[in-house]
Amino acid sequence: MIPGGILAESFLPVRPACADDAGSLCAAIYQLTNNDFLARSADAIITGALQIALIVALACAARFLIHRAINQIVDGATSSRLTRLVGRAPRLRAPRFRAPAAGGNGNGNAPVSQRRAQRARTIGSVLRSLSSVVILLIGSVMVLAEFGVALGPILASAGIVGVAVGFGAQNLVRDFLSGMFMLLEDQYGVGDIVDLGEASGVVESVGLRITTVRDVNGTVWYVRNGEILRVGNKSQGYAVAVVDLPLGHSADITEATEIVATTAQSRVAEKDVAESVLEAPEVLGVEKVGPEGVTLRMTVKVKPGQQFAVQRALNAAVTDALDNAGVPRPGVLPAPTTFRPSVP
Repeated sequence: MIPGGILAESFLPVRPACADDAGSLCAAIYQLTNNDFLARSADAIITGALQIALIVALACAARFLIHRAINQIVDGATSSRLTRLVGRAPRLRAPRFRAPAAGGNGNGNAPVSQRRAQRARTIGSVLRSLSSVVILLIGSVMVLAEFGVALGPILASAGIVGVAVGFGAQNLVRDFLSGMFMLLEDQYGVGDIVDLGEASGVVESVGLRITTVRDVNGTVWYVRNGEILRVGNKSQGYAVAVVDLPLGHSADITEATEIVATTAQSRVAEKDVAESVLEAPEVLGVEKVGPEGVTLRMTVKVKPGQQFAVQRALNAAVTDALDNAGVPRPGVLPAPTTFRPSVP
């Protein structure tokens, strides 16, 4: 039988040796809690908590500084002095057509500036997201290391999971990477007229995974960036309005060329067209000869996206001028003549 005194002493709290150090953290914790475990672990707990708090603070500071640097780079890409100088750079054009556009500088750089700003903002958002993920992963690993967790199995498991997710979401990764390179290379932007193979029309939005295109019929096409094998951009730099004029076989080509050149020069000098024209019209000559007639071709270099409006205006003006001059057109038979027998 165990004596009562010995049994009672076995349940008494054991006073840690560090509690006798006056002014120590162990003594202070033991006086507050009268718990030997907390007193002995006080140094480790406080030190670990401080280290974890320092890791979290450094991670937040690093994220803030990196995001701020990315934002400054994005802002500089859209509103820097170099960008403004590029925006004021004159285009090559005939002097007579250098008319300032309403509310702009007449250079047609507004779509380019908008595309540059959108591309910079999109890339900036991607960089901010990537930096946040990287900082979060590094901070989590450092915090787990402070708790004494073995990181080897966790990293190995993460690698296996990453490989599995990569195989399962390879199309998503391909779309993402294609979107990144497309934005970096500035292949097209919002407002551009593009031909993406299966879909062609005006680009309404550009994302890292999906490009939205609206065709001439009003249909909206959602094209995955990873499925785009070729891009035909009809709005980058400048565009060319091509006007094909059908003439009859009996038409005088020299006379028709002079009429077309004179009419086109006067038409592009008018206010509604002059703002879109970059260079004077050029009559290239006979494009083809067919059974129906002869095709005369004329080209005009215009601002991006304005080729169709200029083409329609020139078609109407030149057609009226040719008809007024009596130039034969294909499919138009000459007026029948009345047969009158000679009177003896």
